[in-house]
Amino acid sequence: MQQTLNELYSKYISGELKRTKFEGLVYNYLVNNKEKTSIRHWKLDEYEDFLSWFYPRLRRAIDSYQEKGSSFEAFMARYLLISAKEYNVRKTTKSVIEYSAWSARIPEMYVYEESPVYLAVHKPQNNYAENKLLQLVTDKKGRKNKKRILALILKCYSYVSENFAEKIAPAIGIDSSELTEMLNRIRKLREEKDDKIYFLKERVHRQFYRCFIYEKRLSLALENSAAYKKLELQLEKARQRLEKMRKRMAIIRTEATNKQVAEIIGVTKGTVDSSLHKLKAKWETMSKKAALN
Repeated sequence: MQQTLNELYSKYISGELKRTKFEGLVYNYLVNNKEKTSIRHWKLDEYEDFLSWFYPRLRRAIDSYQEKGSSFEAFMARYLLISAKEYNVRKTTKSVIEYSAWSARIPEMYVYEESPVYLAVHKPQNNYAENKLLQLVTDKKGRKNKKRILALILKCYSYVSENFAEKIAPAIGIDSSELTEMLNRIRKLREEKDDKIYFLKERVHRQFYRCFIYEKRLSLALENSAAYKKLELQLEKARQRLEKMRKRMAIIRTEATNKQVAEIIGVTKGTVDSSLHKLKAKWETMSKKAALN
């Protein structure tokens, strides 16, 4: 016949059971006597998951018990019930976080999903950027300004993929290995700054998800309750912080400086300034003509 929790505790207090043995017997009792606990209505798999989570807390429960007023068995029933509420809160919070994260992520997945069929049908559009770039750096006589092209590409290095560099290099009269080497040098030069920008972006993304989670938890909380008001305040502060971080992100320059571009090409900063100014003016002219057409 299985011993009750009170009987096990009496043997533990008398020294008949060592601490480790006593904890194991208590845990074994809880495993095999779900119907005698305060959470007997739970499904078996849920109950087993809860006990796995509760086991590390069993030692603290035993240490918390004082032989005043209630038996050890009654104390454990109450302790188990309180722990079950904590377990449910943690489980719900985790579910809300996962749901919120996926709810925010799924639209992005749809936005960035590429369709091979669509790209195949609209094949000419793949060369749109290259054509525009060639048009931008070619003068009226059909001559290409090599240094002007380099200045523009290196200036916007963070948007230049390896594939784009290989495709555009022969078209503008530059060896692809030379262009790739220049891009690697400008990226090396900008590495520390780019790392700071990357980590700031990661912080902005985390803050966005934090706000999203607060909003979801707030929608599930009882209105006008203490928890609701606390979450409301946390959400307000999180939104304010996100707005500040976004403003900071918006003013950070992600492109290379003209001085860095000049250093890679081997010309003066003034030459790069002049080249980029002319390109900007030509781009504005091209944009106006395109709008008229």
